[in-house]
Amino acid sequence: MNLPKLISILVIFLIINSCATKNNENELKNKIEKIISTENGDFGVSIIDENNNIVEINGKKHYPLLSTFKFPIALTILHKVEKRELSMQQQIFIKKEDLLENTWSPFKEKHPDGNISISLEEAINWMIVYSDNNLTDILLRLLGGTETVQKFIDDENFVIKNNEDEMHRDWNSQFINKSTPNSFAQLLKKFSEGKILNSENTKWLYQSMVKSETGVKRLKGKLPNVKIAQRAGTSFTNDEGITGAINNVGIMELPNNQKIYIAVFVHNTSEEFSKGEEIIADIAKTTYEFYTKK
Repeated sequence: MNLPKLISILVIFLIINSCATKNNENELKNKIEKIISTENGDFGVSIIDENNNIVEINGKKHYPLLSTFKFPIALTILHKVEKRELSMQQQIFIKKEDLLENTWSPFKEKHPDGNISISLEEAINWMIVYSDNNLTDILLRLLGGTETVQKFIDDENFVIKNNEDEMHRDWNSQFINKSTPNSFAQLLKKFSEGKILNSENTKWLYQSMVKSETGVKRLKGKLPNVKIAQRAGTSFTNDEGITGAINNVGIMELPNNQKIYIAVFVHNTSEEFSKGEEIIADIAKTTYEFYTKK
């Protein structure tokens, strides 16, 4: 077979393959659109596979991050550990006045009087596994503030300006930190592929996210036996019954050792909170079944 003919066959094959991939993406997108079509709220979804094929709904639109911003914070800290500017075993003294009231803080419940030293590794664990807001702000102060995280992430689609205390000041303050579903899913992929941290710290943070105890009714809600490294984010519900954000981002492991990177943001929904979580669970289950079937 001569070279021109071989090239023509290859081009035809690539076109057919591209069309098949596009059809698959449209099939999954249609399924997800059906899930959210009868629900109240603003939905942003991004799903990226290992070949960088993407299924998106409002993927380029900005959504409030809430506690999903703890993942970029952890990346920034571990990068500084690699540069030996910080150490996982260095001690952090937690003063009683650091433990604010009226915020989500399992650490405060366990140590209400504070005045205790813990390692940096323990502090990150409280932030990622238990989503502790007080420890998050303590770690941000250690970094020098949100500006350090913003600079490290270096993505114009990420806005990280408010710490947890600032996010709790009023309804609108919780929406300052934001990102697009596409950018967050790409960040997860880049992290998982070892392009942000070294292998040791990538593995450590990944396992911490697998053990996360918040948002377990969302991506994992209908996939109890599927390994998902995830981070949730949750806002207030106001007097009008509007929940500002019910978020979940994560890395979903498939049986064939491949991974799916998924970011789901539910913004300003009037649905019951449990229903908002179930919507995310339905999207995750549909995604998992689609890729395992394929």
